[in-house]
Amino acid sequence: MADKRNVMILGASYGSLLGAKLALAGHNVHLVCLPEEAKLINAEGAIVRLPVRGLDEPVELNTKGMEGNVTASGAGDVNPGDYDLIGMAMQEPQYGHPEVAGLLKRVAESGKPSMSIMNMPPLAYLRRIPGLDAEALRGSYTDSTVWDPIDPSLITLCSPDPQAFRPPDEPVNVLQVGLPTNFKAARFDSDEHTAILKQFEAEIQAIRYPHNGQEIELPVKLRVHDSIFVPLAKWAMLIAGNYRCVLENEMRPIKEAVHSNPEESSAAYNWVVDLCVDLGANRDDLVPFEKYAAAANGLLRPSSAARALAAGAPNIERVDKMVQQIAASKGKQSDTVDEIVRLVDGWLEKNRG
Repeated sequence: MADKRNVMILGASYGSLLGAKLALAGHNVHLVCLPEEAKLINAEGAIVRLPVRGLDEPVELNTKGMEGNVTASGAGDVNPGDYDLIGMAMQEPQYGHPEVAGLLKRVAESGKPSMSIMNMPPLAYLRRIPGLDAEALRGSYTDSTVWDPIDPSLITLCSPDPQAFRPPDEPVNVLQVGLPTNFKAARFDSDEHTAILKQFEAEIQAIRYPHNGQEIELPVKLRVHDSIFVPLAKWAMLIAGNYRCVLENEMRPIKEAVHSNPEESSAAYNWVVDLCVDLGANRDDLVPFEKYAAAANGLLRPSSAARALAAGAPNIERVDKMVQQIAASKGKQSDTVDEIVRLVDGWLEKNRG
């Protein structure tokens, strides 16, 4: 086996999915999370349930039985210099918490490469996009200043395409994967750091998991791309589906948001794709609407952003606002995006009140 790596991932909910795949490949993973999560993960492992094609029931992975070790702690108890790669899998508003912001500063000082697995790309990553005025997008972030110490050449973005959630009636160390698609990561500026991602890509691809007397291939791979625009494919999905779960007085499932008015969904989706192409993306690297719409048939819950708003969250990730602002800088506008921003603003105002 190639070098055994040490990886730290901020966020144990979504982070446990990539963490489990890396531990199966023999690497050591440390999850940064809340005390109750850390206690359970250290005692009983992180449990990830994956639907596998051809099997009636999801396959349950427990990190306790893996070749690599998975441990967990709070943000104050880690030294980023001990790790080969830092993953960022918390929701954007959480990085403003003083302890997490302090950890981000230590990550920047360590000079270690970081990979964001957030819907909302860190401001430092947007600085890698030629011709994009990242400064003008500060208003989309809960606290944009936490990203200022991060060197853009040391950060990359991985599209969080797999859909996963914590089952509400289960312990906080359980993650249920609803849509087992692949993680799509952009390369780093440096070949040396990109080589770490390519090592992980090959090793995760090679995993065969023992299940009922046979070796099975597990879904959710890591795919590494040379284009920095590939992870932006998620933006169109978020605008056409996730944020359109938000209605004036209630939330609806992603499936309904996409399929109740397919023409409107398709128009919104393709408008965002065109915007990404304007920024420099290759249309062939982005996901066609038809493929996304087919996947959305299986998304029977409101998006995490919609659920957070319904639960009274004072802040959520504002990819809707960021896309609106990027479009405005290119002289573009969408009624659908403007309406999404209005609705989300309304819920946040109510929640903060």
